[in-house]
Amino acid sequence: MIDTHCHLTDPRLGAQLDEVLSRALKAGVRRMISVSTSIGDAVDCIAVCAGRDQLRCSVGIHPNYVGEEDLAALPQLRGLQANPAVVAIGEIGLDYHYGRELRDRQFEFFQMQLQIAADFNRPVIIHCREAVEDALAVLKQFPTVPCVFHCFTGTATEARRILDAGFLLGFTGPITYKKSDELREAVRVTPIDRLLVETDAPYLSPEPMRKQKVNEPALVAHIAAAVADLKKVSLEEVDRITTETASRFFRWP
Repeated sequence: MIDTHCHLTDPRLGAQLDEVLSRALKAGVRRMISVSTSIGDAVDCIAVCAGRDQLRCSVGIHPNYVGEEDLAALPQLRGLQANPAVVAIGEIGLDYHYGRELRDRQFEFFQMQLQIAADFNRPVIIHCREAVEDALAVLKQFPTVPCVFHCFTGTATEARRILDAGFLLGFTGPITYKKSDELREAVRVTPIDRLLVETDAPYLSPEPMRKQKVNEPALVAHIAAAVADLKKVSLEEVDRITTETASRFFRWP
């Protein structure tokens, strides 16, 4: 199994990284992608991957961090593409729940990073909150860039819009929460070979481990089990298909 989205550089995980990776392996999670949120975090993600064959990373500036970064720093992301640990650009996108006042700046960062993805033939990890229509409109300008809308928490209708545009959906702990019936419907309408399972660790611990405040990659199995239940297939089948999809998407055989 692969956790396609975690934040191993977060101090809550980084301070116990060897133990986190050991627990992941014991849970059958053999590969992980550590996702960055800023230029400095991207450098740290690459460092975390060094000497660890089970890890890869993505590099990008999260929309909630655009107020802290300089557009002039974006060329640094181009230089980081040469590192073999880098498999994607992200997480990037639009967030209208937080930072709506920085909407124009979010657009600038989003478009410039998508151009880097297009130039380097990289897949992209999208952060999109309350901005599906605008995100899809921007992505139309970059038709060759494959994308996954990570930590999808929208409606089934929004899920269909994203799927119809040719993109993948990543599902996290909230699909296991009692009040997430609408989100579970989004899982049902998503073909099993068009979704990825992810933790977004250290955030969003899934049931029945929600009391564990620091989420970690080992718990991605609970998300996969929820998908299996919704799809009426075995956990092994979800593991096989989502791992194959992730391997193709991130070009990580």
